[in-house]
Amino acid sequence: MNNINRNIFLAALMGISFGLFLKIYPLWSLNNAFLEANVIIGQLFINSLKMILVPLVFFSIVVGVSNLGNSKKSSTIWKYTLLYFFSTMFLAIFTALIIMNLVKPGIGITVDSWPEAKNAITSSLSIMEFLKQFILGLFVNPFQSLSSGNILPLIIFSILIGASFNGGGTKIQAGKKVFESLYEVIMRIVNWIMMFAPIGIFSLLVTMVESQSSELFSQLSIFIITVIGIMLIHGLLIIPTLLFIITKISPLSLWSNGRPAFISAFATSSSAATLPLTLSVACNTFKVPKSIANFVLPLGATINMDGTALYEAAAALFIANLVGIDLSLSQQIILFFIAMVASIGAPGIPSAGMVTMAMVLQVLGLPLEALALLLPMDRLLDTFRTTINVEGDLVGSLIVQKVTKL
Repeated sequence: MNNINRNIFLAALMGISFGLFLKIYPLWSLNNAFLEANVIIGQLFINSLKMILVPLVFFSIVVGVSNLGNSKKSSTIWKYTLLYFFSTMFLAIFTALIIMNLVKPGIGITVDSWPEAKNAITSSLSIMEFLKQFILGLFVNPFQSLSSGNILPLIIFSILIGASFNGGGTKIQAGKKVFESLYEVIMRIVNWIMMFAPIGIFSLLVTMVESQSSELFSQLSIFIITVIGIMLIHGLLIIPTLLFIITKISPLSLWSNGRPAFISAFATSSSAATLPLTLSVACNTFKVPKSIANFVLPLGATINMDGTALYEAAAALFIANLVGIDLSLSQQIILFFIAMVASIGAPGIPSAGMVTMAMVLQVLGLPLEALALLLPMDRLLDTFRTTINVEGDLVGSLIVQKVTKL
């Protein structure tokens, strides 16, 4: 993970530097020839992401949902755990949308090298008409919908297939193993694409910087500060307040006793790598029963991604501002839903946010070239995202213990 993140970061620095060089010292015909080749390389990277996006979303959601039924814990723990996970993700995304609509970073700036946004989701309908069409549009032929760039029916279809694998006989479990094997195949292709990512990021950034005014980069710093501020509000105010209201555990107790897990999350940017420490803190320090901790925390490391969900919602609004689209209320409802689904389905690979962010942009009809702008800051923001994710998991185990009285 560190090598990929480092290579992407170095490629981003080189791409920005070389783009500035070409902007200040144009190389005439050589410059034009290089830029044309550069555009081809960048588009090849974007097209490879588009190629793998649909099968990755399909198989990752099928496998993820099918694995949710393997636990033998009681229905009471299930109910409160999922209620907590979705409630905190709701609060995270809602907070992100409110603050991003107030701050509005990127307004008035355009990125000349990006293609025109497709603005795939219409804003001309009333709220009731929109909700009617949206709900009916979820249950259509998923393969036909893909030809029009509508990925939401595929997500619903994936959830239904994954749910059908929960329980069942030998034949159904054999089918589940087929999907798990195909998921591993897709992940192998994703890893190949990730090896090409630094070159693709370099090419996209050279093209963008060479044709872009410096105003974009001042807006980028405003966006980074805004996102970190949203994460701090969620992690230092919303989650601790929820914990205190339900369990009477103070925020200071949470942060001091949970410090080993939080520091590990910040350093590794991996909820999965931090899981052993999180389990130790929950069971040994907070005395959460193993029957709860061993269920809530591994499940949370897979699907409870508050930090990821709020970041993807904020990033999508930022990109919409840059391409001059003012997302309506109905469009932001779509963004709300897809950010939650994308964060739940995030695969456990380095820079997984690139893949899930691509899904969010695709649904909204926004240019995937925006990934070149988001990836250089991804390592910094990922440390905050993961810390928020781990804090949410730990708090979830404490709240579930309290409400189930186990």
